[in-house]
Amino acid sequence: MAEGLRTIATRIPARMDRLPWARWHWLVVVGLGTVWILDGLEVTIVGAIAGRLTEDSSGLGLTTGEIGLAAGIYVAGACSGALVFGYLTDRFGRKKLFIITLGLYLLATVATAFSFTPLFFFICRFFTGAGIGGEYAAINSAIDELIPARRRGVVDLAINGSYWLGTAFGSMLTVVLLNTDIFAAGLGWRLAFGLGAVLGLVILLVRRNVPESPRWLFIHGHDTQAEELVGSIEETIERETGTTLETVPDDKEIRIRQRRSTGFGEIARTAVTRFPRRFVLGLSLFIGQAFLYNAVFFTYALVLTELLGVPDDIAPWSLVPIAIGNFLGPILLGHFFDSVGRKPMIASSYIGSGILLVVTALMFGGGILDATWLTVCWCVVFFFASAGASSAYLTVSEIFPMETRAMSIAFFYAVGTGLGGIIGPILFGQLIGGGIQSVTYGYYLGAGLMIAAGLVELFLGINAERRSLEDIATPLSAENPTVPSS
Repeated sequence: MAEGLRTIATRIPARMDRLPWARWHWLVVVGLGTVWILDGLEVTIVGAIAGRLTEDSSGLGLTTGEIGLAAGIYVAGACSGALVFGYLTDRFGRKKLFIITLGLYLLATVATAFSFTPLFFFICRFFTGAGIGGEYAAINSAIDELIPARRRGVVDLAINGSYWLGTAFGSMLTVVLLNTDIFAAGLGWRLAFGLGAVLGLVILLVRRNVPESPRWLFIHGHDTQAEELVGSIEETIERETGTTLETVPDDKEIRIRQRRSTGFGEIARTAVTRFPRRFVLGLSLFIGQAFLYNAVFFTYALVLTELLGVPDDIAPWSLVPIAIGNFLGPILLGHFFDSVGRKPMIASSYIGSGILLVVTALMFGGGILDATWLTVCWCVVFFFASAGASSAYLTVSEIFPMETRAMSIAFFYAVGTGLGGIIGPILFGQLIGGGIQSVTYGYYLGAGLMIAAGLVELFLGINAERRSLEDIATPLSAENPTVPSS
């Protein structure tokens, strides 16, 4: 229970930001960041086994349109889960919710493995998505509040980029599981979901050791617990690094009027009236990347098998190099988001990937690209697009006040992904039936959305690099909070 709400003075944010990187931070990264591997695994498995699920021998016999529908249902679940669990994360704490949401994912993905009707499969996909969507809000908010400001950009991008490790693992896994010489047609795809649950269980065991956010604690009346926790973290890091931490000066102190919760009305007013430019920025970044990624990755195996004649047990291999390109983008470019700056890097990654996609669409529509060269082009496009997509999560998690952080992430994920992520897979599922030219038009649309989002960043982006979260967006609970112009 809270210790009694009052006005307090604290230097906890500055104390957390001045910590040197240590093994303790790696515990946070591994315990929280690995969930993106699960999301990559989930998305890839469904995309890679799409061809098998359309066969009667699979036990489901879905149509290509129903594959797109299943993808849309998964994203709808993720959007719903993000909103529900995002609100609960801001109200009841980061740690409670990142345990609950992972538990929901585990139950739903195990149930998916036992699907024998399309309806049951769709229901399981919805709740699997709900668990993953809730994870986005709980995890991104916790990570930003535990990682030092000077490393926040590169760490966020690397963690979000770990999604593609799951993609590569899922692609290689399905190649083996779809081999009917090893597993029956109706068994292999079920094992894929079961193995995803095993990975989730391992992550759950590691995650138990990750602490609650000290920032959440002191705002919600647990300031004594927050002080003890930060003191313990400082002792651990001094022991790990063999150094003595410098004292945080008095001018880094902030005064906070503690609160139990933040209502939906205040959350909405904060986003729309206090930060209207940031609201438009977050929405633009999410819609662009969500449409491109969900449209392409949920249906890419179908493009290869239905339009380019690639066998369905070979198609998943194409996702491995694409996943590697996606992973390398945030890893190799991430540190520039802290050094060169957020605005130039985010804008260039969005606009650059959009232009490269236009070129890819022109060659694909002109019949120049076979399956191999189309995959090569996607590797290049997504090297830059992945850094941009990861920075969308970074942006909305750091430009809104702490009290609304999880809900802000949830809102932009839900609305952006709802508009781009649900429409994209369903649209592309239908476009595949119209042939190569129809899919090409879909690629042009994706490119246009990415370029438009990059232009919005160019004009409305926030220079958040190496700055404290409380400096970028003053907490609503702060005494005499400043109101930024954006």
